[in-house]
Amino acid sequence: MLELGDLRIFVAVVREGGILKAARKLHRVPSSITTRIQRLEATSGTQLFHRHKQRLHLSPGGELLLGYAEKLLRLSDEASSALAGSAPAGLLRLGALESTTASRLPEVLAAYHATYPEVRIELTTGTNDALTAAVLDRRLDAAFVAEPAAAPELSHLPLFAERLVLITPRGHRAVRGPADVAGRSVIAFPNGCAYRRRLYRWLGETSTATTRVLDLGSYHAIVACVGSGTGIALMPESVLDTLPLAAVERHRLPRQHADVVTPLIWRTEEASGAVVALREQLGRRRPAASRRRAVVT
Repeated sequence: MLELGDLRIFVAVVREGGILKAARKLHRVPSSITTRIQRLEATSGTQLFHRHKQRLHLSPGGELLLGYAEKLLRLSDEASSALAGSAPAGLLRLGALESTTASRLPEVLAAYHATYPEVRIELTTGTNDALTAAVLDRRLDAAFVAEPAAAPELSHLPLFAERLVLITPRGHRAVRGPADVAGRSVIAFPNGCAYRRRLYRWLGETSTATTRVLDLGSYHAIVACVGSGTGIALMPESVLDTLPLAAVERHRLPRQHADVVTPLIWRTEEASGAVVALREQLGRRRPAASRRRAVVT
């Protein structure tokens, strides 16, 4: 029979990327972690890792067990909390766009931590598509994204209304259409960024093949490069407002390209107590207009 303690160690090894890091995380000696993994392999009758050049790689059997292990551990934690009549506790693996992290999450996470101090939040930032894939793969419990995926496994709650603006170097002429920035390089997050796709749609169908692109991983770097004359970018106005010294010009775009609503997504049938608490807290904080537009699928 599989033991929850062994499963917890197995999940820690996967999440931390190896036995030594898992041992430090769990405050155990590495030999103890190795022994428990070997016992789990013997109990399950499956090799869970391939060992190559002192690195561990999940085997197909390990990939299969990981999903079940995470579900069992989450249910165990929820059962313990329910029986104790306590508030949510444990780990909440949360994902968010870089823009949401910079402009929206500080206040949200501060309020959540004050209400549920026993929940430990592990925050991961990434592009829209990377975060959606992580929720679908159960590597994240929930995520703030830019576009909810049309996946039956996912539910979403619309939250933050954002307005995207095109930014250019200071002194650039008014931008009334794509022709006004013809020949300019696009500066954006890597493929998988929903705002990047919106910019391409505004530029035109051929832009993905003809436009020079500079991939960057932070809005500070993007704004700095635009300000230096490297190219143009599309970004939420709420993020730009946090950078008052940015040497860029803002240009309005048509509403169909500029207006977006950031949703929280989670797996419909597998929301942990911590996710439910976050969802309910965010639902209470939304403006009335946002509530009227909300659709949870």
